[in-house]
Amino acid sequence: MENTVLARFLFVSLSLLVAPLADAQPLTKITIVETGSGSATRWPIYGAQLRGYFKEVGLEVEFAPAPASNGVMQQLASGSYPMGAGSPIDALRAIDKGAPISLLRIESTQAPYEVFAKSSIKKLADLKGKIIMIGGAKDITRFYVERMLTPNGVKSGEFDYVYAGATAQRYAALKSGSIDATILAAPFNFRARGDGFTNLGAPADYVRDVPFSAVLVNTAWAKQNRPTIDKFLAAYEKGAIWYHDPANRTQAIDILQKESKQDRADVELTYDFYRDLKVLDRDGAIQNKGLADLVALLKEQGDLEGSTELTRFYDVALGAKAR
Repeated sequence: MENTVLARFLFVSLSLLVAPLADAQPLTKITIVETGSGSATRWPIYGAQLRGYFKEVGLEVEFAPAPASNGVMQQLASGSYPMGAGSPIDALRAIDKGAPISLLRIESTQAPYEVFAKSSIKKLADLKGKIIMIGGAKDITRFYVERMLTPNGVKSGEFDYVYAGATAQRYAALKSGSIDATILAAPFNFRARGDGFTNLGAPADYVRDVPFSAVLVNTAWAKQNRPTIDKFLAAYEKGAIWYHDPANRTQAIDILQKESKQDRADVELTYDFYRDLKVLDRDGAIQNKGLADLVALLKEQGDLEGSTELTRFYDVALGAKAR
């Protein structure tokens, strides 16, 4: 009798231990290819990771670095990775050339830049006849700089461009005195402020709701994994809501400092800068008017050969939202 009771006790105890293990489901892994690592535009995703929002829906998100935005598009188009994060303008070029890529969610609709000039230059109109450094001849930074200059009476051709893709290089050129002005992202805009360069303003003062950074998806993978995409977007949205709550400022700074490995003081300044400009988008919907501006720019530059129909570049059937 005692043996029977003991056997039943052991059976029940083992069942209780094994049941949770049997019920546990393996997480579906999603790798996102991105330019570099630790970008502030990933803030909501990092928050969703740390707070367990992705795990709640059965996902595990990790990142793979690419040396440049066009490298993101190449990896994504080849199917090496299912998702990417990068410049919409590079994505539009790739899609136009037939790459199986689609815009899925907008990360930021405001450019996290400021334009700085030598201290002797006091306003944007003073840049006529000057040397301005931007990211590249067909870089998104050109779009922003010209959107700032034109309403201030400085037309294309009335100044000279030189190019450097990295913000750090552009800041170094400004500091050396070899250029008159440039466009800078955090934390180098903070350095420029401290060094006494003239802040000529932010593109966000002139351009609103134009997609600056986006989450992208390989369309072949997306068509076969729509439930996974829905889970990803739901967790991302929770991360965005968390980020936009000012009560989470300290934890948000902790997270980006860990991911970016930057000085805490720079991350604190970046947080406030991003919040002031409303850089990071809350719902991620694609703004058709802003997207149309980018498409028109590419058409004007001769970089877009196909139709300017916006639905070429995103697909609501894959989970994208647009308005």
